[in-house]
Amino acid sequence: MNPTPTTRKVGRQTRPASDKAGARTADARVAGWVAFVGAGLGDESLLTVRAAALIARADLVVASQWLGERLGHLLKPDATLADSDAQLQDPKLLIRAAKAGQLAVRLLPGDPFLLGNAAAEAGACAKARVPFEVVPGVSAATAVPTYAGIPLTTDASGEVRIIHASEASRVLATDGTLVITGAENGPVDLGKMLLAAGWAEDTPFAITWNGTTTEQHTVVGALGSMAADLKAAGVSLLTAHGPAVAVVGDSVTAQAALSWFETKPLFGWRVLVPRTKEQADEVCDLLRARGAVPEQVPTIAVEPPRTPQQMERAVKGLVTGRYQWVGFTSVNAVRAIREKFEEYGLDARAFAGVKVAAVGAQTASALRAFGIMPDLVPEGDQSAEGLADAWPAYDEILDPINRVLLPRADIATEGLLTRLTELGWEAEDVTAYRTVRAAPPPAPIREAIKGGGFDAVLFTSSSTVRNLIGIAGKPHAVTVIAVIGPQTAKTAAEFGLRVDVVAAKPSVSALVEALAAHGAALRDAALEAGEPLRKPSERRRGARRRIR
Repeated sequence: MNPTPTTRKVGRQTRPASDKAGARTADARVAGWVAFVGAGLGDESLLTVRAAALIARADLVVASQWLGERLGHLLKPDATLADSDAQLQDPKLLIRAAKAGQLAVRLLPGDPFLLGNAAAEAGACAKARVPFEVVPGVSAATAVPTYAGIPLTTDASGEVRIIHASEASRVLATDGTLVITGAENGPVDLGKMLLAAGWAEDTPFAITWNGTTTEQHTVVGALGSMAADLKAAGVSLLTAHGPAVAVVGDSVTAQAALSWFETKPLFGWRVLVPRTKEQADEVCDLLRARGAVPEQVPTIAVEPPRTPQQMERAVKGLVTGRYQWVGFTSVNAVRAIREKFEEYGLDARAFAGVKVAAVGAQTASALRAFGIMPDLVPEGDQSAEGLADAWPAYDEILDPINRVLLPRADIATEGLLTRLTELGWEAEDVTAYRTVRAAPPPAPIREAIKGGGFDAVLFTSSSTVRNLIGIAGKPHAVTVIAVIGPQTAKTAAEFGLRVDVVAAKPSVSALVEALAAHGAALRDAALEAGEPLRKPSERRRGARRRIR
């Protein structure tokens, strides 16, 4: 007897796929089919376009638990997600769903027809006369060597063999490349089996754990010295550390020159991003592109002003032509004005005839997204002081109105307001939003901050310094401190922090670039000194870089 299917609804109450059959018309039943979709290694960025489209359209998705957890958010709200482990690869659930007019997707790791069970399940669909298609996926056998910088062939005529580790003792030596999946269990024994099968001791050998993730780690050596090579790399020979793929053959020698993933400047760095969630998303994307593992810790919450009257008068003044200029000193100010406009049914056309200033590139980008091209953006110092230096003086002849609107935070400094007054302008400082300290992060995050569990922390304002320390404590001395500008550096120093990185200009992209350059410099220095590559968090007392 087959086990009861384990299913859950994504966003709605679960209902077995077969229960929907009665609600389907005969025409709908004809339209059903099964798609066997290769999910790659579980990283949605490695899904094919076709795979992502089918997952998003599916009525039923059958997948292993780990795949469902990683890709479940791509499903439509009323889709059913079933655990394939509970089905024991029984295709009956898929067939019933297809005959009920549904699109049933069977998600499989890697490629469905490579070292998988899809062929048998597809055969069952064919026998039941259920239409099906097979969507190729990125296989670990090819993706992991690529991420390790190992070309499986160097020309169009190269030979590649793909086997499971359990078959290693049966593979005779060849001039081609051998790829071995399931290599995490006993890599040294794997080398011994290949030597016994006739492979030469000096045959290049590489093994990569956790391929395509920021936990990836590759060890290169030779079959005859594999035990010593693994020990020198700090790999425990007793236990595995995630899935592994091995490559045997001359193509391994290219790894030193072609390694591109593990040599990213911030590869594997755990970087703390203490910002509001909306602002942190861009920073996290930039960090991931450089190999880092960003973790967001909100330190500031942005809230509307306690009384809305000021903002209401400001919007009315914009519409009636009260102001000559509007000065935006943050992305949050742009967002606050835009939300108030939308509340009143207004859009960017209300800014006609008004000159607009932005404090920097990020704020200017937010304005352009609103449909407004800023008239003034400081080229050098992109701060309130830099904006004041670039602001033109009031001219009675050229400027029909002398009033400037400054929608800002409730804690904004008076420097810009004072400078505009000195330039002859009448500035109206309006509270567009409030910044409040966020709640403390969970205990493990606080312990990691104070105990050196983070490799770096990015501070994008003085308030993020004060608030992070206030809710979580001071970062450990080994943690790299990166700040967006001199004022933030000064605040960090006042709290006793050693500032390691200062952005060349006050933007988050420049800050991430500066941190990446710092990481690359640390890597280069270690290589030149012949020292092992270690992240800052691994330099604290007791920290050891070992694969366990």
